[in-house]
Amino acid sequence: MDEQGMQIAQESINTIRMLAVDAIQKANSGHPGMPMGAAPMAYVLWQQFLHHNPANPAWPNRDRFILSAGHGSMLLYALLYLSGYDLSLDDIKNFRQWGSNTPGHPEYGHTPGVEMTTGPLGQGLASSVGMAIAERHLASRFNRPGFPLVDHFTYVIAGDGDLMEGISHEAASLAGTLQLGKLICLYDDNHISIEGSTELAFTEDRMVRFNAYGWQTLVVEDGNDLEAIATAIRSARDDSSRPSLIAIRTHIGYGSPHKQDTADAHGSPLGADEIVLTREKLDWPSDGDFWVPEAVLEYFQNLSRQGAEQEQKWNKLVEGYGREYPEMAGQWESVVKGILPAGWEKNLPEYPADAKGMATRVVSGKVINALAPGIPAMMGGSADLAPSNKTEISDAGYFAAGHYEGRNIHFGVREHGMGAALNGMALHGGIIPYGGTFLVFSDYMKPAIRLAAMMGRQVVYVFTHDSIGLGEDGPTHQPIEHLAALRAIPGLIVIRPADANETAAAWQVALQQRNSPTALILTRQNVPTMSLDCNLVHEGVARGAYIVSDPATEQPEIILLATGSEVSLAVEAGKLLSCQGISSRVISMPSWELFDQQPADYRESILPLSIPIRVSIEAGSTQGWHRYVGDKGITIGIDHFGASAPSQVLYKEFGLTADQIVKNVLAAR
Repeated sequence: MDEQGMQIAQESINTIRMLAVDAIQKANSGHPGMPMGAAPMAYVLWQQFLHHNPANPAWPNRDRFILSAGHGSMLLYALLYLSGYDLSLDDIKNFRQWGSNTPGHPEYGHTPGVEMTTGPLGQGLASSVGMAIAERHLASRFNRPGFPLVDHFTYVIAGDGDLMEGISHEAASLAGTLQLGKLICLYDDNHISIEGSTELAFTEDRMVRFNAYGWQTLVVEDGNDLEAIATAIRSARDDSSRPSLIAIRTHIGYGSPHKQDTADAHGSPLGADEIVLTREKLDWPSDGDFWVPEAVLEYFQNLSRQGAEQEQKWNKLVEGYGREYPEMAGQWESVVKGILPAGWEKNLPEYPADAKGMATRVVSGKVINALAPGIPAMMGGSADLAPSNKTEISDAGYFAAGHYEGRNIHFGVREHGMGAALNGMALHGGIIPYGGTFLVFSDYMKPAIRLAAMMGRQVVYVFTHDSIGLGEDGPTHQPIEHLAALRAIPGLIVIRPADANETAAAWQVALQQRNSPTALILTRQNVPTMSLDCNLVHEGVARGAYIVSDPATEQPEIILLATGSEVSLAVEAGKLLSCQGISSRVISMPSWELFDQQPADYRESILPLSIPIRVSIEAGSTQGWHRYVGDKGITIGIDHFGASAPSQVLYKEFGLTADQIVKNVLAAR
């Protein structure tokens, strides 16, 4: 790099540093240390390697950049502003303020150019694995000789905290096994965490660990050596068979005379006096609040023009692809836009009434295999439980190193890593991802589920073995509080279908939820298939609740509300009540969230205020049911842990029988 290039590079890096310092000082809140130390690596990546177009943040073949260390958000905001994204200097000045486009941690869908909501450490790194999976799968599916339609890298900047979190171990192990060579992580190795030196709690050899995972590991001894950083990134890009971790030795709070290399630089403003000294150290104007040199803006504008040219070149490639492979081009356009194939619903199976019925997990597997051939975007797997979760797509192959066309994924016993990878696949686009495990293990992946809901991404969770109905495995595997916990997540659609046809309808809803994740809650044990019109069932599930049975000629005295395997219990209890001259309405309520979205008149038609006696029946925590049954209603459930015994014994011992339901109703009348 010549002298002029070095000068503009240093000015650019210090602009990034000082924008972060000034924004955090003005907000009186934030994390200046990471942006100050990591600015050189970010500059090199964005200046020499990152393919993106600020004028079109959604360009499908852009490189993905994830700031996993999301607390350093001002690093990303400075880069986005300088690069010409729809982010102004006033937005930078309003960092962390109400209504600002620059919130404290990056938020997907809020700030143009932010690829993912990050902040909970490790999530960004783990989700980048999902992005790399999506890139390899779509490349295998669509690329043709001379037409590399899908050909981009996924870059991550991660810190010590990201690598400490357990999710990073799960994700890195999976990425190495899959040989995701287009995944590159720049590790901000600054040796400092909030409590002090990383030596306090983080002493293993990270390079040896990642080597063991199957990663290429590279070390840059000086985080300000731009050429060394560029050389390492080139080496990472050249290794197509291994993901790469580049450990770059940085200095947190670089340029701050008193706070550099200390924990004080991590999570609070430098302070006015220290900023004066920092400006002197970095040869920055003393009155340079939010100062951006014209030469730096012009330089980044030239880089932005290069991004536009890269996209234009790719668009011409797509045009040629369309002429050569018109059918594939049509499929490509559909997956990019997230459009489901026309008439896909016709493949939804329908099931006749059957007293023996099927386990809803089994039905879910049948629905997956009925729909997957007509919806090639469906892709997923299980956390080593595919035979139990019934998540495998028959004859679709397994996604594996060198066989990226497969649509089934072995996630291994890595629920949290799986959840984050599903997020990455959904964020990348072109994939409708799903992942399965037992409902009780949803706790292991809760942070990733929460982020999916926060980002409004379409992910389908297949949670089976949904209650004490799994029987002998006992309380460690019997979910009790899990439904309540999932329902508490804003934006997550939870559906607990009652039978085979409700399960098919639940999948239909999940596949239509473009802007929400969906949790399907499925039984291990068989449940009867009800004798109901399939159109009624599909409409009822889509609306969250519907009438299963009603008195023929009179207003019911009691409403019985149930979900999943307990709907058949409610039906049986209703018949017993009828024998005693008590009329009842049975409601299947597979989804609270969908029901709450309905107009008031529909909700009143299902749960009229004129029927005050309401009973909820569900084999789990009763928490939350009072919103539907009222303070004087009856909640029948399980507010304690389960036990090891056959499922029918457990239902009897815990009072979940039709006879016991009737006794509870009679006692409350």
